[in-house]
Amino acid sequence: QVQLAESGGGLVQAGGSARLSCAASGRTLTFRSYAMGWFRQAPGKEREFVAAISSGGSTGYAESVKGRFTISRDNAKNTVYLQMNSLKPEDTAVYYCAGRSGGVYYTSGTQYDYWGQGTQVTVSS
Repeated sequence: QVQLAESGGGLVQAGGSARLSCAASGRTLTFRSYAMGWFRQAPGKEREFVAAISSGGSTGYAESVKGRFTISRDNAKNTVYLQMNSLKPEDTAVYYCAGRSGGVYYTSGTQYDYWGQGTQVTVSS
């Protein structure tokens, strides 16, 4: 079993930056073989894909964040990051980290086996 814990959320002004971290614990010997993703859910809206990274380092982004957000991973630290720049009020949401044991990433949350508890990001205008 793998546990995921997000950190780094908070209140940010529009145009500002924030970096989210997701640390994996438990059965992490094979973390490097996992695909990892970030999803978010705003109040009253469905959960949506934000970004993902494969075990080999290939990345994918939602159109709404492309060019502003960057996903990366540090396998030595069993951690995945989401660097968020040029934040907008519409980026306000609870951000969730997710992992799947297969190395290929998907944009659908149903393909992920493990989820964190989420971290709130609020962007003020």
